[in-house]
Amino acid sequence: MQPTNFYRPTFAKIDLNEIKMNILNLKKHMNESIQVIAVVKANGYGHGDFEVSKAALEVGASMLAVATPDEAIRLRVLGIESPILVLGASPPTFAVLASEHDITVTVFQQDWFLHIPTLPKKLNVHIKIDTGMGRLGVTTESELRCLIQTIHQRSDVLIDGVFTHFATADEENTEQFTSQLTKFKTFLKHFPERPRCIHTANSAAALMQKDSLFDAVRFGISMYGLSPSAHVSNELPFPLGQAMTLHTEVVFVKKITAGTTISYGAIYTAENDEWIATLPIGYADGMLRKLSGQAVLIQGKRMPIIGRICMDQCMVRLNGQVPIGEPVVLIGRQGSEQITIEEWAQKIQTISYEIPCVLTNRVPRIYTS
Repeated sequence: MQPTNFYRPTFAKIDLNEIKMNILNLKKHMNESIQVIAVVKANGYGHGDFEVSKAALEVGASMLAVATPDEAIRLRVLGIESPILVLGASPPTFAVLASEHDITVTVFQQDWFLHIPTLPKKLNVHIKIDTGMGRLGVTTESELRCLIQTIHQRSDVLIDGVFTHFATADEENTEQFTSQLTKFKTFLKHFPERPRCIHTANSAAALMQKDSLFDAVRFGISMYGLSPSAHVSNELPFPLGQAMTLHTEVVFVKKITAGTTISYGAIYTAENDEWIATLPIGYADGMLRKLSGQAVLIQGKRMPIIGRICMDQCMVRLNGQVPIGEPVVLIGRQGSEQITIEEWAQKIQTISYEIPCVLTNRVPRIYTS
């Protein structure tokens, strides 16, 4: 939710217009009959699940997807009424609540239905087929037939959808992707009636593989303006608008002499007289210690983080004296310079998905639209 006020000048700005435009561009890219499932798990990849959900629904997303039952219930409590799919495993104890709140759950085990009572309302389920991801899902055709038969014996459960997840849709080599798609199509032949919603495509497949789109696509990382991989980034059918920027201010400035050390472990020693700024953001906010050496933008110029990043603060070497309160951009654009989420990911040798997800709740999200 949008904070009413905060006193530390560190915040993330979320441009909901960028999210909306990414969805609209995807819809233009696809056949108009294909639906968009907006993936808002992990608090909307760190962007804010409620706010992103509202924005996505406003521009035509037909369903939301989350990872856990708790995430789905949270959206219902906040007033979201659209269809919600829980992509991860739900315990049988959640079945009654899911049916009461019109939450669709993922199923992949016949035994799951032995542990749920007669439900107060019809429960929609999507069957997950593991075609090569090796995570969740039915793995054999005989398992699938038994699962379908078990569900059809119940009048309180409806097979609303079926899906799989690609392990390599963002890679140049399509051999694994093609194998998974072929296996999925084989499994589909075992459904006596075609489910309403067949979906396989994640962001990478939605952008790159039109043969995999079926009835709906799960638009996740690229809804937030981030490319699933460098390969996809080079082949994008339309530009993505990055929704998140990260900001703070200089809270202290000092001039140090050559030989002065900075931060824990005294691993940084000034070689000359230097101006140093302290910023009120640290690893407890999601600015991980491996980001030491990463540049920030001050007065439109790149200036490096020096020494070890602390829990709540970090230090930056300046080009010269700046005033207290000087704006600092950690992710985003200032002047002609830009620092992207992908740059942070490369610095700490991870994927872009991880960066917004690790920004903690201590960092307020400010929304513009």
